[in-house]
Amino acid sequence: LRAALREGSARCRQRDFAAAAAKFSTALELCSKGFAVDDPLKASPDEISRLSSWIESMLVICYLKLGQPDLALHHSHRSIIQKPSHFCNHLRQAACFRCLHRYSEAARSAMVAQCLYVLAEGAGLETSDLLQLYWQALTQEALSGEVSFSALYTPFEKEDKADKIKEANKTFAENHPDYVQHIFTDPHGIHLLPEKAESHPGQQYLLTLGFRNKELGKTVEKFVTQKLPVFPGQKITFSPSMEEEAEMFWQNTGKRIMAAVAFIGSTKIKDERGPCARAIEQFHHASLLSHLQRGEEQAQVMTQVMAELATIPYLQRVSREDDKLLQSLMADAVDILAGGTGERAWAKIQKV
Repeated sequence: LRAALREGSARCRQRDFAAAAAKFSTALELCSKGFAVDDPLKASPDEISRLSSWIESMLVICYLKLGQPDLALHHSHRSIIQKPSHFCNHLRQAACFRCLHRYSEAARSAMVAQCLYVLAEGAGLETSDLLQLYWQALTQEALSGEVSFSALYTPFEKEDKADKIKEANKTFAENHPDYVQHIFTDPHGIHLLPEKAESHPGQQYLLTLGFRNKELGKTVEKFVTQKLPVFPGQKITFSPSMEEEAEMFWQNTGKRIMAAVAFIGSTKIKDERGPCARAIEQFHHASLLSHLQRGEEQAQVMTQVMAELATIPYLQRVSREDDKLLQSLMADAVDILAGGTGERAWAKIQKV
């Protein structure tokens, strides 16, 4: 294992990233067989996770350098699962999403990286500012490339939320006349923007979205405002009667719904629906991909769900009940990736 790690690091320094990736893959395989420590019985799980996370992160760098962002993204999720509190793992994930032109998800990863950096390191204001600039640029990129909806952020203090939402909707209609077929303000959770702390200490925002297509806007609103996210547009959640029907639904509506949902998540750390709400949204996404026979994409989404769930406790307080749900969903994600059909939280949520 040490020889593989030394060789991989040396190849990286020589910029021979293909050879480095091969060596780090070997090292990862040896880790999984119990060679991460001299005595597995005396080793702490943290030591093993730390080493696995580092190897995964080196594979992210190698595959990005080799122009294979899909593979890099897979390893970035895995590096987060092993060590979710390390901000660099989330920053690498942002780089992978950016290379894949998935700017909203990249913005979310950058936001999480910035939050974790402030919580854990805190001291380096220059680094924090750079992270915020990266997050801001990705958010702007996500919105500039979007044609089906537009967005407005309204500063929010402690006013009556209902009145502020009405005001935000009215302001949006005046400022964005091309996107008034359906307008709504996210009622669940307050949004943050990447602004320097000294200029806007703790400023929170309401997010208002407006759509060119009325049905799409209504569908997105229903999906993101229900207490328990349920993907609309189907008689049975994500279970169309025919594969062709599912494909048509995904191409015409599903993709655009997920784009809007990803954008909403790019500036929101805490969700009033519960800490697992975003993960449940992604479970729905994975279910549709399963019906479309897109196994690789489904596996990618489930690995992303596991990274999301692993990070939650480092970003917010989790109640005992939510922690139980979080662990059940993590077990479900592992089951789904292994091809199992365990009767846990996700199966119950689908039935409800």
